[in-house]
Amino acid sequence: MAISDPIKVGLASGWKHINASTLVTDTHLEADVVIVGTGAGGGTAAEILTQAGLSVIMVEGGALKSSSHFDMEERTAYPNLYQQAAAMKTADKGIGIFQGRSVGGSTTINWTTSIRTPEPTLAYWAAKKSVQGLSGDELKPWFEKMEQRLNISEWTYEPNKNNAVLKQGCEALGWEYTVIKRNVSGCWNTGYCGMGCPVNAKQSMLVTTIPSALEQGATLVSQAKVIDLQHDDNKVSGLTAIAQTQLGKPLTTKIHFHAKHYVLSAGAIHTPSILMRAQTPDPYQLLGRTFLHPSLLSGALFDEQVNGHNGAPQSIYSDQFVWPQGDPNKMGYKLESAPVHPVLIASKTIGYGESHAQLMENFNRIQVLVALVRDGFNPDTMGGQVHLTDNGFNLDYPLTDTFWNTARNAYLSMAELQFAAGAKQVLPMNDGLVFQSSWQQAKQTIENMDLALLKTIVASAHVMGGCPMGEDKSQSMIDSYGNSHYLENLSVFDGSMFPTSLGANPQLSIYGIVARNATELARRLKV
Repeated sequence: MAISDPIKVGLASGWKHINASTLVTDTHLEADVVIVGTGAGGGTAAEILTQAGLSVIMVEGGALKSSSHFDMEERTAYPNLYQQAAAMKTADKGIGIFQGRSVGGSTTINWTTSIRTPEPTLAYWAAKKSVQGLSGDELKPWFEKMEQRLNISEWTYEPNKNNAVLKQGCEALGWEYTVIKRNVSGCWNTGYCGMGCPVNAKQSMLVTTIPSALEQGATLVSQAKVIDLQHDDNKVSGLTAIAQTQLGKPLTTKIHFHAKHYVLSAGAIHTPSILMRAQTPDPYQLLGRTFLHPSLLSGALFDEQVNGHNGAPQSIYSDQFVWPQGDPNKMGYKLESAPVHPVLIASKTIGYGESHAQLMENFNRIQVLVALVRDGFNPDTMGGQVHLTDNGFNLDYPLTDTFWNTARNAYLSMAELQFAAGAKQVLPMNDGLVFQSSWQQAKQTIENMDLALLKTIVASAHVMGGCPMGEDKSQSMIDSYGNSHYLENLSVFDGSMFPTSLGANPQLSIYGIVARNATELARRLKV
């Protein structure tokens, strides 16, 4: 069955797309609004602003790819669609970070999990971070708007075995679990969401808001990395980008952008990096304070085939431990399943040589749980810091004793759940361990095992913070509508606006809050 490629069809119909790598001379472009980044924030804003009749330019560092390029192979997807070929790490190499790098940003390669911002998070922001107007009731219509726009609804199919283990373990133990809502339409349930959807079922920005903006006359400039933001007299006066190859190697051609208003939606590392490199005002040294949901993994071996690469990657989650005793100051963790693809798992498991080979021999019988640790609420877990380097950035992200204590509890929860669901053996992803053959053995091992940087596998696909919102300038860089406190024609619409992590997968939070903020910006610019 032939699958129509809406990007190819749109380009053939006359969409305005400039691949910066093809430019032979420096170029100057102007619009009412220039948006840097095309992920959840930039894509949402682009559609809303163009619908309001404003001229918009979208600037994206990654390449324009589409379903015709998505071959469901990791060796193709990682170098073409991910930052640093999915090998990005913190400065000390202790945490692996997954982040998108193509038109559509991380929405092109995420696992479709769509969860509203937890009420305790919103309450904490209001009470402790001076955020206004973002209660659950106030955000409800915006979440509903974006859920309808992106076909976000509860996954009604039976979970694959990888997710069924999470459900069955929770049922056996009496723990809370929830069926996940996914942003899909006509999903084939293949399980390869992380490599780009080959059938355009995932309702990413790539196939929804970006085509909508282009249909209404917006311009897309791809493979253009913003290297400078000019500002004077409390206003942004221009942006400069440099063309780069598909894999991110800088070229020599530059593109200069001028607009009435500028929106940064480059993500929670690159948005603050742009502002820091431009030496924009930051009197309280808040730029670049980043949160990750640092996550732990536990593998389980079953007698039967799990085939964790087949079926919706995530369809069940548990918040049993995310808000311990209802106290946001106590670190908690969310339990989810992670899809099992060869390179992904091989690079996030333990051991080497024979032991690693034996683990991979059982590939189709392995189930994987992940515990996402909620950081940013406890004074001892205040995230990391982006630092500029000569050729980019580093992210320092210290893991404290409080984190390691929480990690130990997370390993205990995951092992108990996996055995309760029928696992024959469980392997916490911590170097030096072997498969545990019973819950009692695992409990004793986990309680006594040495958790440490580079020994314990820690990863994250959720990068948040770095340009926090709020009304108190000593705590925030932008107000609760995303407007800069210091540059009157600059807004920030992406995950960098979060004052803490979320305790939930971030894409729907970005969609809802940016829909609200971009709608207000459009009203203001049209006056």
